[in-house]
Amino acid sequence: MLPLRAKQLQSDLTLLKKMTMKPCQKFSVSDWNTNNQLLCNTAEKERAISHDVRQEARMLRNETFIQTKWDEQDTRTRLTNRSEDIRRWIDNLEKGLCDVNTEIEALKLVKDEAERAVAATSIPLEVSKECLTMRDGRRSNDLVRDPVEIQLQCEMETSGKAQQVLQKSVQQIFEQLCLLQEARQQLEFDLQNKKEALDIDMTCLNLELFSPEVSLKPNSTRVPSGSTTPQQWEQFSHYNLNRALEEVKASVHLREATMVSIAQASNELEAQRVAANFALRKREHELKRALDELLWQQKNTKTEVEEMEADVRALEEDLMAKMAPLKLAQTRLETRTYRPGADLCRDQAQYGLTDEVQQLERTRNELQQKLAQSQSTLNLLYTQFAHINDEIACKTHSLTLEKHVLGIRHHLSQSLEKSLPLTEDNHSMSEILTQFKNQHSDLE
Repeated sequence: MLPLRAKQLQSDLTLLKKMTMKPCQKFSVSDWNTNNQLLCNTAEKERAISHDVRQEARMLRNETFIQTKWDEQDTRTRLTNRSEDIRRWIDNLEKGLCDVNTEIEALKLVKDEAERAVAATSIPLEVSKECLTMRDGRRSNDLVRDPVEIQLQCEMETSGKAQQVLQKSVQQIFEQLCLLQEARQQLEFDLQNKKEALDIDMTCLNLELFSPEVSLKPNSTRVPSGSTTPQQWEQFSHYNLNRALEEVKASVHLREATMVSIAQASNELEAQRVAANFALRKREHELKRALDELLWQQKNTKTEVEEMEADVRALEEDLMAKMAPLKLAQTRLETRTYRPGADLCRDQAQYGLTDEVQQLERTRNELQQKLAQSQSTLNLLYTQFAHINDEIACKTHSLTLEKHVLGIRHHLSQSLEKSLPLTEDNHSMSEILTQFKNQHSDLE
C-alpha cells in the first residue's frame, strides 16, 4: 500500500512543477481552482498516507517490541536448556572420568602385583637350575636320571610357563593402561571443552541489554568452520563416554584374569615344590639306606678279609711246615737206595717211605692250590672292599649334595610361604644360592 501511494504523490508533484514552470504564464480561474483543489486533494492524500504510515509504524513497533522480547526470552530459555544439557553431560563425563581414574589406579596395583609375581617366579626357576647343576656333581653310577631330576625339570618348566603367562598378563595390563589413559585423555578434553562452552553460554545468559560487553559484531550470523549439529555433539560425547566405560569393563575382566593367573601360578609352583621336596626326601632316605647297607657290607667284608688273611698265613705256615717231613722222607728214601746187593729190598719200610713222600707231595699240592685259591679270593675281597669304599665315598658325596639341595629347597619354602615373594626375598635368595654354590665348589 505504501509504495502505491508514494508513486501517486510523486506523479502529482511532477504535474504541479510542470504547471509552475512558467511564472509568466497566466492561468485561468478554472486552472486556479483546479490547482487549489489539487493541492487540497494532495494534502489530504499525504495526511492519509502519513496516518497510515504512523499506524503501521506503531503496529510494527508494538509487534517488534513483543517479538524482540519474545525472541530474547526464547534465547534465554534455549541458553538455559543448553546449559542444563551441558551440565548433565559434564556430570556424566566427570563420573566416567572418576571411574576411569579409579580403574587405572586399581589396574596399576594389579600390574605391580603381577610384576612382583614375575620376579618371584625366577626364584624356583633359579633354584631348580642350581639344584640340577649341583646334582650333576654326583659321581659314578649315582649320576642317574631319578624322580628328583624329573621333578626339578618339571619345576623349571612350571616356573617358565608361569613366568611367560604372567609376563603376558603384564604386557596386556600395560596395553590396557594405555587404552585407559587414552580414554581418560579424551574424556578430559571433552570435559574441558564442555566446561568452556558452559562458561561461554553462562556469560551469554548473564548479558543484559545495557551490559558493557554488548556491541555490534560484524557478520555475527556466520557459521564457524568446524561447527557440529546437536546430534553430532551428543554422539561425540556418547562415544567418548561409552568407550571409556567399555575400557573400564575390559580392565575389570583383565584384573580378575590376572589375579586368577597369579593365584594359579602360586598354586602350581607350590604343588611342584612339594612334589620336588618329597622326591628329594625320598631319594635322601634311599641314599641313607644304601649307605647303611654299604657300611654293613664294608664291616663284614673287612672282617672276612682279616679272616682270609689269617687263613692265608696259616696255609703258608702249613705249607712251609710240610717241607721238613718231605725232606726227611725223601732223604730216608734216597739214602736206602745205597743198600748193597740183595739188601736193596723193596720192603715194607720202602713202601712206607714211598707212600709218605707221595702223601706229603699231594698234601703240598693241595695246600698250594688252596693257598692260590685263598690268595685269589683275598685279592677279590681286596677289590670288592675297595669298590665298597669307593661306593661309600660316592654315596656319601651324593648324600651331602642331596642335603645341600634340601637346604636350598628349605629356604625356597620359606620364601614361598607368602605365596609369591617380594623383591627383597629375591635378593636374599640370591645370597643363599651364592653361599650354596661356594659350598658346592668346595665339595668338588
